[in-house]
Amino acid sequence: MNTPQRTFASRATRALLTAAGAVTLVAAGTAHADPQGFLETVHHHTTLINTVPDNGDQNPYAIVVAPVSAGSVKKDDVLVDNFNNSTNLQGTGSTIVDYHPDTKQMTLFATIPRDLKECPGGVGLSTAMTMLKSGWVIVGSTPSNDGTTGTKGAGCLIVLDPQGKVTSTIVSPNINDPWGNMAVVDNGTSATLFLSNAGFGVGSAAGEPPVFKQATVLRLDLDIPEGKPPVVKKETVVASGYGAQADKGVFLVGPTGLALSGDQKLLYISDAIGNRVNAIEDPMTRDTSAGVGRQITADGLLHRPLAMVTAPNGHLLVTNALNGQVVEIDPESGKQLYARWIDTDKAQSPPGNGDLFGIVMTPAGDGFYYVQDDVNTLVLAK
Repeated sequence: MNTPQRTFASRATRALLTAAGAVTLVAAGTAHADPQGFLETVHHHTTLINTVPDNGDQNPYAIVVAPVSAGSVKKDDVLVDNFNNSTNLQGTGSTIVDYHPDTKQMTLFATIPRDLKECPGGVGLSTAMTMLKSGWVIVGSTPSNDGTTGTKGAGCLIVLDPQGKVTSTIVSPNINDPWGNMAVVDNGTSATLFLSNAGFGVGSAAGEPPVFKQATVLRLDLDIPEGKPPVVKKETVVASGYGAQADKGVFLVGPTGLALSGDQKLLYISDAIGNRVNAIEDPMTRDTSAGVGRQITADGLLHRPLAMVTAPNGHLLVTNALNGQVVEIDPESGKQLYARWIDTDKAQSPPGNGDLFGIVMTPAGDGFYYVQDDVNTLVLAK
């Protein structure tokens, strides 16, 4: 989101809420004595760091918990990338920071050249990011020259070594503005990435931008040779026909959240334009597009669903773009269980509007990390 620098008075309000544990849980139905979902077990929200590095990049988007120790990264570190530069232009952020839970300190993991020639349009780091068990970090670029979609490029995936150095890029006609958080299956010497692409057809945000139903989800099957960067051995469009739209406030609106079921037989997709969560079948093996798949749930507590992650109980946690809530969904029944306020910043209306992007579970599965992009912070909820 392209948010101007606001006063930080709202932090005091948020701190009081956090200290009191007074983050409202809104139930979708009748209350039960026994816990019905994961969000009932979350009681405290702790601001960990300000994510702005020395070069001033802001607007934190993607969050990844390191699965291994490699290079400058320790296992369970939290990597966060930035979508905006120091002047708050969208699609121009080029840094990834590393939060170390053991020391509660932040270091700079990577600064990627803004004019990376191997990436069409340059660099603006999106919510598409992962770290593999082999130590390689892969991050998406949805770039712009001036902070608007009028000058956006198709972007790419950038492969970094464990020291944060660029080693290669992944470019394809099937990749156009990699936008959403990745779903990943990592086998060490091979991996499968699912990536949403929201740039097809989308142009300037002038006037009332049209919705283009051309957004896709791409499966990339990777080989990871010993000591060498991952290479794509196969790419398959597994979902297509989702809506995407240029937007002055948030750059793009399109499919953002991707999460796999425990048995990997379903891929869940948060459809921001459709205000719903859909699923496609057999995502690991299918060789054709399932279109938009089947609807799991829509509307209700959802208000433009964005990032998504699977909780230990198999439920989906989905952040809202249009308020500061995270919604818990039982994907088997399609029931929306709760909406919890995790950003109560009244500088926006409704509170937290446009602030929530990345979300990822803690290694122990007892909580989740998320970012508040209005104040450039990483927060732990548990």
